[in-house]
Amino acid sequence: MSDRIEIVEVGARDGLQNEAAILDVAEKLDFIARLEACGVGRSEVASFVNPKRVPQMAGAEAIMAGLPEHEARTRIGLALNRRGWERARASGCDEVNVVVCASDAFGIRNQGASRLEQMHALVAIAEDQRENGGPPVTLTVSVAFGCPFEGEVPPEHVVEAVRLGAELGLPEIALADTIGAADPWAVRRLFDAAGAVAPDTRLRAHFHDTRGAALANAFAAIEAGVRVLDASCGGLGGCPFAPGATGNVATEDLAWMLHRAGFETGIDIPAMIATSRWIGERIGKAPVSALSRAGLFPAGAV
Repeated sequence: MSDRIEIVEVGARDGLQNEAAILDVAEKLDFIARLEACGVGRSEVASFVNPKRVPQMAGAEAIMAGLPEHEARTRIGLALNRRGWERARASGCDEVNVVVCASDAFGIRNQGASRLEQMHALVAIAEDQRENGGPPVTLTVSVAFGCPFEGEVPPEHVVEAVRLGAELGLPEIALADTIGAADPWAVRRLFDAAGAVAPDTRLRAHFHDTRGAALANAFAAIEAGVRVLDASCGGLGGCPFAPGATGNVATEDLAWMLHRAGFETGIDIPAMIATSRWIGERIGKAPVSALSRAGLFPAGAV
């Protein structure tokens, strides 16, 4: 098997946004540099949200200004609304990921807008990008597999957002299991449904390991044809507006599983393990990844 899976590293954004420790800009830049040294080619590095609501994400513009230019690296900024898009574009992000929630209750708590209002905002952002230029816009449909406030999310809500993204010509759409409620069978069904309404759009998967199913869900997504998956160094992650949500699938665990299957990711797993331990020391929290505890198998593998 020579197929390649792209891992989008979200540790510097999703990984830090729910931690009690708040890193300064220099520490975040150090973290991003270490992640890129591990072979990460594409990563979320900043969230252009109100720092009063998410203080862990303060300094987004300073982070972008402090990153050295690198033509082989893609630095993604997260935006929840038109204001976030404008800030991300002005800062020089290589890509802007816009979030649309699949449930009203989560959307109102996370973004202060219903899902339909968020979809209208997405249209406005896509039109602005098309008319006035700026980095590519991608879409993440959050709480696609379950909402902490409404429970089960109707699949048609997710499909509606995916269809809109495809109609707008967005190059990539992610389905996010924000609270770790998915199972592999649900993952296959929803990605099949998404692919049916967006056959020419690259699909991406974003899994949290809240209930221990993240790696199984990643396998199901790959079986459904997905070739881009988010992951976070050390299994860091969570959402300040999603009670009980814990970390993302760990980058080193996902890369190890994929390498064992013969996929290529470009990730240096020993270096990623070392980086997960380093960031754990900085935030006062040991990494939760399996490889940080058990190590590689076989010994000396990459």
